[in-house]
Amino acid sequence: LHVDRQVNGCSDHEGEEAYNLDGEELWFADFIKKEGVEPQPPFIDHITYVDEAYQTAEANQQTCKSNLDVARRAMKDFKIED
Repeated sequence: LHVDRQVNGCSDHEGEEAYNLDGEELWFADFIKKEGVEPQPPFIDHITYVDEAYQTAEANQQTCKSNLDVARRAMKDFKIED
């Protein structure tokens, strides 16, 4: 059995998108360099992601930031209970 995960998260200033298999990172979006990175060691059969993976990651970040704004507006009137 294998465990694969996709991580997608954002804040006002940063974002993260990565794909993992069995705890090893296969691909992540480098939003500073504006490219996808495949940090796999040379001794394994390399897994390649399609060229559009980075563009998808950028679109996911826009959706994440939009959802973050919606959640903030929805939660602004909720009082924090002690």
